[in-house]
Amino acid sequence: MSRSTSNDAPPPLPEPLRVAVADSHTHLDMQSGTVEEGLAKAASVGVTTVVQVGCDVKGSRWAAETAAAYENVHAAVALHPNEAPRIVHGDPGGTSQPPGAGGGWSRQGARTGGGEAALDDALAEIEALAALAHVKAVGETGLDHFRTGPEGVAAQERSFRAHIEIAKRQGKALVIHDREAHADVLRVLREEGAPERTVFHCYSGDAEMARECAAAGYYMSFAGTVTFKNAAPLREALAVAPLELVLVETDAPYLTPAPYRGRPNAPYLIPLTVRAMAAVRGIDEDAMATALAANTARAFDY
Repeated sequence: MSRSTSNDAPPPLPEPLRVAVADSHTHLDMQSGTVEEGLAKAASVGVTTVVQVGCDVKGSRWAAETAAAYENVHAAVALHPNEAPRIVHGDPGGTSQPPGAGGGWSRQGARTGGGEAALDDALAEIEALAALAHVKAVGETGLDHFRTGPEGVAAQERSFRAHIEIAKRQGKALVIHDREAHADVLRVLREEGAPERTVFHCYSGDAEMARECAAAGYYMSFAGTVTFKNAAPLREALAVAPLELVLVETDAPYLTPAPYRGRPNAPYLIPLTVRAMAAVRGIDEDAMATALAANTARAFDY
């Protein structure tokens, strides 16, 4: 029997925001408690909207169903970058790995290898879900050079390119997972032509990359990582990013903001990150929240 520790305990409720904001990227299906409880707790501190993100076919179906059931939940559907190689090649370990920073990984586990045809079938189902009105984005997709080795690069890139095309065909936002793959992600976006609305989830680049994203009109969504002591490059990126292109997210249950790093994350902790972001920008939290709310609604077209 496992014993509860202080690291297992949910952090306390933060002081509520005066201006309501949205959590632009969360995984309610990986958090404890019911959806109703999570949404109510978030709303109690001024987080009134969430974008629920799928990472595989099953999780994307769940995201779409949840968005259909709750007015303040919007869905994003996709195959996570690490899911594509698993579909094509299979997973020798037989289970999904935790994602780490910027992860977002389905808890349903890995599938056995089915080759390119299986990837095509999965992508076709993602497109069918993306066509639904309450699905506002295609993502999280992109490239992950941290979890997947060289043997998975081709499947990841093919999947990424396919998701870009789905987003453009369906007129939906594109939500990007970019882990240790900045140059390649930007290259693929240039080669394919990015959708009109593109969001870098859990932005992890530096100030130079932020300027490049800004020039292309890409949104940059900052997670609890911006509060970490060792994240000076992230704060430098936030400082130079145009305010109208900045979003906030949890990526819950991961990336819990300071001072609760390592404990379970959830949308109700967004105020901690909003306040840290306001401090970096040198503006008051109401101005920061107002911008974030408008930007998220514009990015996801709701």
